[in-house]
This record gives sequence, structure tokens and C-alpha cells, in this order.
Amino acid sequence: MCGFAGWFATGSAEGPPPDAARLAAATACLGHRGPDGEGTWTASDGSCGLGHRRLAVLALEGGAQPMASPCGRWRIAFNGEIFNHQELRADLEARGEVFRTRSDTEVLLRLVMRRGPAAVNLLRGQFAFAVHDAAERHLLLARDALGEKPLFTALSGGRLYFASTLDALLLLSG
Repeated sequence: MCGFAGWFATGSAEGPPPDAARLAAATACLGHRGPDGEGTWTASDGSCGLGHRRLAVLALEGGAQPMASPCGRWRIAFNGEIFNHQELRADLEARGEVFRTRSDTEVLLRLVMRRGPAAVNLLRGQFAFAVHDAAERHLLLARDALGEKPLFTALSGGRLYFASTLDALLLLSG
């Protein structure tokens, strides 16, 4: 079990984005969901912020989040497990991807980089995740069809807020 929280500014975002302290507080609120690591990231223009708490189950080393793509264009915060990640990894490696970790998070990130929203249809598992594409100013927010992993959302002031728990969502969105 992990947890994440964040926001994404739509074209009608009003006022300044949440500050680093609010994102850190929302991430800390998720501490019970992941004692093995935590991290936050905010886009330089304030358009997106991601916070993550990690419970290390797969790839005990190298799965820190929010995880960035090698080029820095994409960032991911992920909760769950992708059961078919080894099969997806093998396919991506055959297409030229070179992985830095053994993490299913990195597989998911690389899959979204290549396939966009269609990547969700290839996943077998229980998951909720947010992937930000800085170049396109796009956010992909998804969860498994059965809703095994929680994902709460709220739209306020032209920003989409999201979190793995309701208390983290309320803290972040104000």
C-alpha cells in the first residue's frame, strides 16, 4: 500500500498554486500508507504538484517517487501493483527501452510515455496513478476498473486535486 496526493492546474486556474508546505503536509498525512519513503515534486511553473508515500514491496531499491523519466519530461506517483509488469517490461525492452530499476512504477511510466492513455487498457493489477507530461501540460489520472486502490478527486478554483485518502485531499485542496 502506498499513497499519493497532488494537483493539476486547468486552463482556468485561479490564484497561486498550493505551496510546498501544504503538499508536504498532505504527503505526511499519508504516512500510514507508506513508511518506506516519501517525496514531493512541483512543476517549476506551479501547474502540477505530486507527493508520494511508499511501501516498498517490489524493487526495494530504486522505486522512489514521484519518479521522473530520464529526460525529466514525465513524472509519476503510483499506488498499487501491476501484475503483468514483467511481460510489459519485456515488450518495452524489445522496443528499445532501457530500465534503471526493477520497479513496476518505472514500467508503468515508460508504458504511459509510449502509449498515453491507451496504456491503461494493457494493465493487469490494482492501481491508481497520476502521470504528468510537462511538455504537453497534460495529466493522466487513472485507477483500476474495480477501484481497488482509492482515488479521491475535487475540482476547485480551476485546479484538479487528487489523493489516496480523503483527509489528504481536504488538506491539500483547502
